[in-house]
Amino acid sequence: MPGKFGQSLIDLSNFLWGTPLLILLFSGGLFFFISSGLKPLRYVGHALAILKGKFDKEDEPGQISHYQALSTALAGTVGMGNISGVALAIIMGGPGTIFWMWISALLGMLTKYFTCTLAVMFRGYDSKGELQGGPMYYIVEGLGKNWKPLAVFFSLVAMIGVSPMFQANQLTQAFVDIVLVPNGVRESIILRFTIGIIITIIVALVVFGGIKRIAKVAGSLVPLMVVIYIISVLSILILNSSEIIPSFKLIIHDAFTARSVMGGALGSLIIMGFRRAAFSNEAGIGTAPMAHGAAKTKEPVREGLVAMLGPFIDTIIVCTMTALAIIITGVWIDSSEEGISLTSKAFEVGIPYIGKYILISCVSIFALTTLFAFPYYGTKAFSYVFGAEYGNIYKYLYVASISLGAVSSLDVVISIFDSAYALMAFPTMLSAILLSPHVVRETKKYFNKYEKGDFNLKK
Repeated sequence: MPGKFGQSLIDLSNFLWGTPLLILLFSGGLFFFISSGLKPLRYVGHALAILKGKFDKEDEPGQISHYQALSTALAGTVGMGNISGVALAIIMGGPGTIFWMWISALLGMLTKYFTCTLAVMFRGYDSKGELQGGPMYYIVEGLGKNWKPLAVFFSLVAMIGVSPMFQANQLTQAFVDIVLVPNGVRESIILRFTIGIIITIIVALVVFGGIKRIAKVAGSLVPLMVVIYIISVLSILILNSSEIIPSFKLIIHDAFTARSVMGGALGSLIIMGFRRAAFSNEAGIGTAPMAHGAAKTKEPVREGLVAMLGPFIDTIIVCTMTALAIIITGVWIDSSEEGISLTSKAFEVGIPYIGKYILISCVSIFALTTLFAFPYYGTKAFSYVFGAEYGNIYKYLYVASISLGAVSSLDVVISIFDSAYALMAFPTMLSAILLSPHVVRETKKYFNKYEKGDFNLKK
């Protein structure tokens, strides 16, 4: 059980994720959904062509390709939130939370489109003169210097929101529960701290190489981890095919009955769904625009289209797979497990003998790629406030806190992240709504040119 300080963090998280933030994320996403006229969703094929590199040009401003930008963003979102976060959602809110995660993801696709288009449209320069993108830059470049306090506020809370403690905590728990304890190793603080040190060394080798090394590693590992995970869950679904349709029915039915949350409070169920979806795909939170803002392009809409694919892959596909594995195997009913331990139990039941070992392989890649991506965001936020020449200080603080996360309480860790994400969402969404007319105009302009065939493909 958490102490007084830990309980205070939990109470703060619950307060921040109340009605005002839910209204902001839902109404903001709905506003983007309507303002776009759904036009971006009609050009998914074009988004895939951009992702494949058909429009890439080396001489355009930016640091990484469209594919690398999406891979980096997915590395930061397709992580433990998709595995343990979904398990937490089902335990705390029941299967119905998954439906509201879907709704959040659908609105989140347009939220990502707007925020990441703005990240390229209103890029700025850091103190070293390097081109950068993200909410802190489009707040100032788009709204004016008088809004800089909001940009600084976003940057300060972002440093906390992208810290490694949750990923380190759940990766450590996975190794303890799946690999070590079953083989006779006794769990202890020293054991967890040792695992944290090993994770620290691996992460440090990648993150001190900068965005290009992070993007290269993410570009290699992200497709692999998604494919392996999907194949694994499909195996569980095939072995339990008769339960697939009943599981979907349960999700939809429970979404409107809310039997599992606070005595049947539907509003609480919706909040839980949006809360866990935000932690999973981060639409409206503000981290992904920092990755997409580094893309090599002169066309902001292109990066918005690529970014739009993120919530679909992250939540509609990966989170749904996790949820089905947990619901179909029935491990969520009367379970004392939480987080990664519950998902591990589902894999063990769904794929006897080898399921949990498949999961630990997926978990390792999921968690590590997120741990690789997050310090890029944190360093960018730190550099914005204190200067790019001091950016490496954040990386040292980041890797040093991994072991702390490995030995911390899950309830406290998740509350820290939820609180930071809530505080990041306010400046990200408010500024994006205010700047949305720019995106609407640019969208019309871009697709008019595209439909006329004015764009030349890469030679």
